[in-house]
Amino acid sequence: MAKQLWKPSTILNPVPVVMVTCAGSDGKPNIITLAWAGTINSDPPMISISVRKERYSHKLIKESGQFVVNLTTRKLAFAADFCGVKSGRDIDKFEAMKLTPEKASSIDVPLIRESPVNIECTVKDIIELGSHDMFISRIMAVNVEESLLDGKGKLRLDKADLICYSHGEYWSLERSLGYFGYSVTKRKEVLERRKKR
Repeated sequence: MAKQLWKPSTILNPVPVVMVTCAGSDGKPNIITLAWAGTINSDPPMISISVRKERYSHKLIKESGQFVVNLTTRKLAFAADFCGVKSGRDIDKFEAMKLTPEKASSIDVPLIRESPVNIECTVKDIIELGSHDMFISRIMAVNVEESLLDGKGKLRLDKADLICYSHGEYWSLERSLGYFGYSVTKRKEVLERRKKR
């Protein structure tokens, strides 16, 4: 296959689309939609978000040292887009999108009730990168909608109807293509079958 050589760019796709809630010293909540968020450590559990310095939410997160990452569903896609293009300086996004701010369990920033999973975070470090600052953060609590738990208490995120962001567009996640380790499991199953013959 022929390929073109492009200059360095932010081409990694798809990425999660998340609605991050934050609040300043006045306690007024805000929502910013981000596509640059990711898990960065498992023990302790940590996450990072990258926010442009000129964004209103950047100031709020820097002031409070806290935020909530709210996972986004197909039903929340319109609200997610709106919260990404409108500024909290000018509008109450919770009110405009008819979203419900709900008290978090461990921090002083509200979560979005309509989001099926809310990740409460405290900022541990801020790295200035250029256009964005990266907020390195510790996960303090995770709130999970009970309807996503199966009979054994296992989280079924496949039932949450989550979305992602890819090259300027929002996409649904339609079906699983396999689970972690399925390629190895299949080989083991094949070998086991061959042994039985």
